[in-house]
Amino acid sequence: MPLLVVFALALAGTLAATPLVRRLAWRLGVTAQPAANRFHSRPTPLLGGLAIYAAVMLVMAGAAGRAEVRELAGILGGASLVALLGAWDDRRPLSPYVKLAGEALAAGVLIASGVQVTLLGQRLGGGLGAAADLGLTLLWVVALTNAANLLDNMDGALAGVTLVAAAAIALLAQGSGQLLVAPLAAALAGACLGFLAYNRSPASIFMGDAGSLFLGFLLAALGIKLRFPGQSPAASWMVPVLVLAVPLFDTLLVVVSRLRRGLNPLKHGGKDHLAHRLVARGATAREAVQTLWLLGCAAAALSLYLGRLDRGDTGPAWLALVAAGAAMLWGLWELEWREGARRGLG
Repeated sequence: MPLLVVFALALAGTLAATPLVRRLAWRLGVTAQPAANRFHSRPTPLLGGLAIYAAVMLVMAGAAGRAEVRELAGILGGASLVALLGAWDDRRPLSPYVKLAGEALAAGVLIASGVQVTLLGQRLGGGLGAAADLGLTLLWVVALTNAANLLDNMDGALAGVTLVAAAAIALLAQGSGQLLVAPLAAALAGACLGFLAYNRSPASIFMGDAGSLFLGFLLAALGIKLRFPGQSPAASWMVPVLVLAVPLFDTLLVVVSRLRRGLNPLKHGGKDHLAHRLVARGATAREAVQTLWLLGCAAAALSLYLGRLDRGDTGPAWLALVAAGAAMLWGLWELEWREGARRGLG
């Protein structure tokens, strides 16, 4: 099925399903109430992620080929597990450690289907290399799943950033002939665009953990599956890291900030995310979210460039990674240490 058709079907599916899910959330009383550590000012229904989930699953049921059925089943099975976990958490909040255990179990489903990182196995060899790759897979999946969950902190933030990242992954995968990754990424991008019609400021529905965990898990799986046969493995692993730089940086910022204040990052929320800090510096909520989208576009453009490099051309890839890392460190210094010093927080 052509990628544009996959994208359009997922878009239409989410546009149609979201109002139904919104009515269901109101009826069940699954709403987000205004609070000091939240950015909305009125009760808003949750569970919007179920509309995204339904659209992606239905489209992929029709777009999936036979060659990679096992891997697709593992990806969608793990994603279904975290979506169910998130929906439960939206209804009755779970312990963060229970959620971590569920995410680790979903990562295990992914690994059992054959989808895992293969970066260190060849270098280290033997059982050590295999164990290192398994550990790296688990870390990547859990980190990205939670990064998406943390980025869902302002109207349209996560849906927009995921739209950009998924569109970039779809283009990269299509260019290298990956018949599983490209349609799944296109479906994810279409579903996020459809959801933005209801989730952009002022949002009439939130995706909740059912959506944010689902999106994060799928982005992690797509990043693992993304391959560039003509490139050196020493450079190709950088592409998914860079395309997902925005959620990764937001998570780094939040974790460092909360640890500096003596808080457990897993148990304490707050207005310490990148978007919140942009608002504190004078941006409107819409401008802050649009800035995240633009940063996501810049990361996606850089990733698209790196995805076209030849096998022996690793210099630009490392230069791009160093530049991105330096930009993140500067942002961390500016937003956390200098901002803290101005406010007398050390």
